[in-house]
Amino acid sequence: MKFPYGIADFRKIRLESYFYCDRTDKIPLLEAISNQLFIRPRRFGKSLLLSMLDNYYDILRKDEFDQLFGDLAIGAAPTALRNTYLILRFDFSCVDAGGDAEAMKNSLYNHINGRLEGFKMRYKDIGLPEITTYENDALRSLESLVNAVACTKHQVYLFIDEYDNFANEVMMSAQTEDDRYAALVHEAGPLKTLFKALKASSSSSIIDRMLLTGVSPVVLSDITSGYNIAADIYLEPEFNDLCGFREEELSKAVTEIVRQCEYGTEKAQEAMNTARTWYNGYMFTPAETKRVYNPTLSLYFLQQFQKTCSFPRNMLDGNLAADEAKLAYIAQLPKGRQLLMDLARQEHEVLIPDVSKRFGIREMLSDTSKDQAFLASFLYYFGVLTIDGESEDLNLILRVPNLVARGMYVDRIRQMFLPEPDERDQGRAAAHLVYQKGDMQPLCDFMEQHYFRVFHNRDYRWANELTIKTAFLTLLYNDLIYIMDSEPELERRYADLCMIIRPDKRHGKVFDILIEFKFVPLHKAGLTGEEAKKLSPDALRALPSMKQELQDAMEQVQKYGDILERKYGNLRLQRFAVVSLGFERLLFEKVEAA
Repeated sequence: MKFPYGIADFRKIRLESYFYCDRTDKIPLLEAISNQLFIRPRRFGKSLLLSMLDNYYDILRKDEFDQLFGDLAIGAAPTALRNTYLILRFDFSCVDAGGDAEAMKNSLYNHINGRLEGFKMRYKDIGLPEITTYENDALRSLESLVNAVACTKHQVYLFIDEYDNFANEVMMSAQTEDDRYAALVHEAGPLKTLFKALKASSSSSIIDRMLLTGVSPVVLSDITSGYNIAADIYLEPEFNDLCGFREEELSKAVTEIVRQCEYGTEKAQEAMNTARTWYNGYMFTPAETKRVYNPTLSLYFLQQFQKTCSFPRNMLDGNLAADEAKLAYIAQLPKGRQLLMDLARQEHEVLIPDVSKRFGIREMLSDTSKDQAFLASFLYYFGVLTIDGESEDLNLILRVPNLVARGMYVDRIRQMFLPEPDERDQGRAAAHLVYQKGDMQPLCDFMEQHYFRVFHNRDYRWANELTIKTAFLTLLYNDLIYIMDSEPELERRYADLCMIIRPDKRHGKVFDILIEFKFVPLHKAGLTGEEAKKLSPDALRALPSMKQELQDAMEQVQKYGDILERKYGNLRLQRFAVVSLGFERLLFEKVEAA
């Protein structure tokens, strides 16, 4: 099998027999909507969708229809619009977001003119009148194309890929009151005037259809008067799997790789369990129940699995790491840091009335508008939260979709708490002693000396046991070795932090880890922070409140550990009870199996 990792060219995929998940059955549905807007998270197959539609509608691909589509869903019953359009395609990810507003305008115009020149060359033999491109005025160039096409019997299908890409890059840097974004989208700005021109061309039916892909609705909010004719199908249930892989499609590929590698059937189940844990979890509508897999991550996994007959060492594809910039934006907002800490825990969910569909630069720059619904919607559009149904009172439930996304949250929190690389290295070294030797003392010492000073910040004045658990999670998180599970359900009981060695890493000399946390507020112990710092370890252990919480934690971790042992059967489990006295001191006990 050939996996098209990094390939978004539908024609190449089909002619060279790459793995392809058929979505051509959606074409009739798309045609029924007229003008469309697609919004999907990054690296979710949007460009391949455009390429498929490009090949389906292009008049110059008519003779290749059977080769490209004959054995696909649309091949048996093509629509009347098949191979009837001239295709014009823009890709705004090619527009340079650097420089001032004038430089960005020039980059945008250069891109448009370049694509118009390509359009002229591609369709030179169909009788088009001359199309003139104007170096300093791409809108006039576009008008020339429209006038030329109007002299023929043809119409244009316009695709704009990543319509918001360069504008979002500018917007994300606008926290310094940079006016470059406003210059792009104000009344006379190049983006708004471009979309006004496209709207006018659409009304004349020369540009008969337009399809846009992007990530967020932010740019559309700011150019609404310039372009308000697109139908937003983002939350429509019939398009939930328009981009992304269904589980049965991934399972079919995994089964073939297992056969090639001459493994038994149990390996296919192990591979699917691994993929499901790290990559599954995306839903784009509350009316849907079947989740889809991120295709970029899935192809990365399949390619590595096929190449080596083993799972990837690093389950996070580096191409998705850029999403961390969005988490960095949230982290610097007053309410954002606590939200990221909450979301790092597996059990946490965010309830909002609805996903914000339209918000513009004023909201992005205003502190007063950034409530939980705004922050959660932002993370949803950028693919690091997903819909998980509706609550009983009909609020939307948003969650972190999978372990890969959770790893990005954890990494951002670690950098937020420990901005100095040397400190992060010290924390990792302390965590490795837990993995390798079952030694918790260095990690507790590091927490007292480094993390606790961060918790004295006013943003964490209501922090509690969950805050302590999240802090430990950020240091212990290691998806190269472990399946990290915060609050796993164990026979209707919940453990605080469970780290099970990945099935493909059980040959290593490391321990499975189970930790139960407790938190004793200073006032409950009758101490001030300064008094707590001066206590000896024996005096700390002798405090009645600490002694009781430690005993409770030990009993719980003993029960949970026994359940885990029965569940897995082959663990090298180290069990720890950890109690925090305010944000001053930590006490722990290693609990032996009964």
